[in-house]
Amino acid sequence: MAEEKGFTIKDKRAFSTETGEPRAKPSEKAKEKKTEKKETVKENAKETAEEIRLPEVNFSTFILSLNSSALLHFGEIADPATGRKSKNLPMAKHTIDILAMLEEKTKGNLAEDEGKLLTNILYDLRMRYIKETT
Repeated sequence: MAEEKGFTIKDKRAFSTETGEPRAKPSEKAKEKKTEKKETVKENAKETAEEIRLPEVNFSTFILSLNSSALLHFGEIADPATGRKSKNLPMAKHTIDILAMLEEKTKGNLAEDEGKLLTNILYDLRMRYIKETT
């Protein structure tokens, strides 16, 4: 029969059960190291956020992001991760379907320029899909 794995119990109480005296606290150096580590992580995160300039989050940028995704699946632009162009028509169609669903669900709730952007992108992507499949 296989041996059962044991487990370890750590007593985290502030006072010793045998003597009733306070247990030893972590050294000040250990606390300083933890604080320094946290500060370094925060600084690195701030630097990364400053380096990457992200576009404003709004409906138009969301639609443009989905358009870029569709163009990637059509093989029009290279995959940023691999640097290669490859076609994946089912995923391109899926992205077009998502955009069509957004058009249907947001009808009457978009600004004029947002509606035109969505309509034009959908037309362009649908024409590309027809061209690729025929």
